[in-house]
Amino acid sequence: MIGIIGAMDAEVQLLTEQMQDVKEEKIGFARFYTGRLFGKECAVGRCGVGKVHAAMCAQSMILKYEPEVIVNIGVAGALRDELKIGDIVVANAAVQHDMDTTPVGDPMGLISGINMVYIPTDESVTEKLIWAAEKLGYAPLRANAATGDQFVASLEKKYALAEQFGAACCDMEGGAIAQACYEMQVPFGEYRGISDETHDTGREYLLNMQEAARNSARLICEFVKDWEM
Repeated sequence: MIGIIGAMDAEVQLLTEQMQDVKEEKIGFARFYTGRLFGKECAVGRCGVGKVHAAMCAQSMILKYEPEVIVNIGVAGALRDELKIGDIVVANAAVQHDMDTTPVGDPMGLISGINMVYIPTDESVTEKLIWAAEKLGYAPLRANAATGDQFVASLEKKYALAEQFGAACCDMEGGAIAQACYEMQVPFGEYRGISDETHDTGREYLLNMQEAARNSARLICEFVKDWEM
């Protein structure tokens, strides 16, 4: 079974509309839709916004549905000037940029317990996501994705995240899902459709989120069509 997690209805609706034999279940705040997508068994989770919702959804998905892989889809803000609305970033690794125990000597972003800053995505999953994006005509950027419980609208903050973590985009869920998958030993992949550019302040996100979410959903459809573990 393929696990797919998006934060908002707009990020998963295109998938659930194409699924067959769909069953819906609510666990906590998360909603799960199970069924067949292009003949493949899938569990699609709408987790809600933020790291806690994301981690809870991923953990519930793993324990309830036992997916062989989880892919986090959705939209994100650009941290690099070359990224434009609708572009695709495929994550090399996820980092939680708001984890900060630097006063006791840790590097910024270190996750206590697993003692990692960068949680790598599964190489096979990442390559398949890049292939799916290229098949659709995108030129995906492969880079790190930065996650935090904040909507980053400051240009100074965006450039700082890009420089410090080698990140190309920022979101509010991916790093938490990556951590849950890492600790539960489930292969993880992440990609994002760009919904706001570096100089945008948030208003542009509201205008472009739907388009970016549709681009994101189309990519995972291509991924699922050709998925083989």
